[in-house]
Amino acid sequence: MHNQGLGSWIHRRRIKSADQTALISGDDRLSYGEFAERVDRLANAFDARGIRSGDRVAYLGENHPAFLETLFACGVLGAIFVPLNTRLAAPEIAFALTDSGSRILVHAASLTDLAVRGSAGTQVVQRIRVADAAVPTADTGPTGLLVENLDEVILGAPATHRDENVSLDDPALILYTSGTTGQPKGALLTHGNMTWNSFNVLVDYDFVSSDVALMIAPMFHVASLGMGVLPTLLKGGSVVLEPRFEPGRTLHLIEQHHATVISGVPTTYQLLCEHPNWESTDISSLQKLTCGGSAVPVRVLEAYEKRGLSFSGGYGLTETAPGATSLAPHKSREKAGSAGLPHFFTDVRIVDETGTEVPDGEVGEIQISGPNVIREYWNRAEATADSYAGNVWFRSGDMGYTDEHGYLFISDRLKDMIISGGENIYPAEIELAIAELEAVSSVAVIGVPDEKWGEVPCAVVTVRDGFTLETDDIQAHLGDRLARYKIPKRVVIVAEMPRTASGKIRKADLRRAHAVT
Repeated sequence: MHNQGLGSWIHRRRIKSADQTALISGDDRLSYGEFAERVDRLANAFDARGIRSGDRVAYLGENHPAFLETLFACGVLGAIFVPLNTRLAAPEIAFALTDSGSRILVHAASLTDLAVRGSAGTQVVQRIRVADAAVPTADTGPTGLLVENLDEVILGAPATHRDENVSLDDPALILYTSGTTGQPKGALLTHGNMTWNSFNVLVDYDFVSSDVALMIAPMFHVASLGMGVLPTLLKGGSVVLEPRFEPGRTLHLIEQHHATVISGVPTTYQLLCEHPNWESTDISSLQKLTCGGSAVPVRVLEAYEKRGLSFSGGYGLTETAPGATSLAPHKSREKAGSAGLPHFFTDVRIVDETGTEVPDGEVGEIQISGPNVIREYWNRAEATADSYAGNVWFRSGDMGYTDEHGYLFISDRLKDMIISGGENIYPAEIELAIAELEAVSSVAVIGVPDEKWGEVPCAVVTVRDGFTLETDDIQAHLGDRLARYKIPKRVVIVAEMPRTASGKIRKADLRRAHAVT
């Protein structure tokens, strides 16, 4: 085959296991043969609508077979897939569509309003809706923009399989990650990045063809896609797609489908073991529980250990597709708090401010190298240059250290990133939005502990003389500008900010003063 990228995977699977179940969504099942035919038809439909190698196609929707059909159809043509976070506000959607230059937007019918508002004024020339029986067929989008339904698009196209020249070095996805300067950056992930990350997962987590992976985390995050969906499909296993996480339903689906793999963040696992059906649900099929974002609390570890289960922890970034390190389940107690060892085909080092590697136990910046690490950000040459040391090592911006056995421990974040329920939040983006208010003199956003979400944003604000400002004013101002999970749960108004001699706000002081649950 000429296509060496993701676009060949489902066709290759059709050859080996056409009758095996690939996807389960609600009551619907798709075999690898049926899945491959739909991917081929959609690729031909995109081609007929002018999509060529390097063009961008965006997707806005929850976990659904259409997400993967769009991803792989793009891969067949050598086009670039742009998954969008459904929790973003319309201006954030518009930025991603404009920055990526996406020409087609595939979206859930239930998100038509967001899709219409987000695509207005962008380069999008067509929207393709994923049908939802519960949603009216009326579409209030602007005239002149072609709107079609996905199933009609697929059924109206030929099933001929195309074999285009796509290499592992060609771009496959653009995933937007909030920027530390307030401007999101598109991480450009190649077919090789996603393939080598899948190899890492297969080696370090022992995925097998009989696995049934229940995906309760959204695929528009690279963790769900890279650590669960793609490795499972590569091995020929089955993926159960659930549009959103609900603890009771998740327990039911584990028992119903005999799921062997689930992925999530500590909050996910906490809510599962605290659910009334936890003890009565048969979860004996589970074999692989992967967890990222932060360390699993001891009490949650104990709840799963009582059921004979242990976690595979890890550390990674969107820019590493996403795995950088993994902690084996049998080390979850002995190395509690650790992010584990580097993945098989990935290297990790700790360096000081001069770029010199530091001894074990000494804190420095975590840097990562390997075929799963991106080479560049989309249209961000300066950001790309700033993110690499010697054109080899990706600068994570996170601080950590290794113990005498090479296990990584995360100690701090240079970039002040907040991780709330598995979502990455960058304070600068929120600070810029709050600073638009005339009454605001200065603002700093910090992460504060939260029992449910791990941490949540807290805005610390000083008010200009002669003005008044209420917490509700800030939250109302942000309501249409930012995704809900980015809006500070707490707002603290202070007389003055702690600052360094050069005038920079001392966020460490703010965390100490306001980090209360």
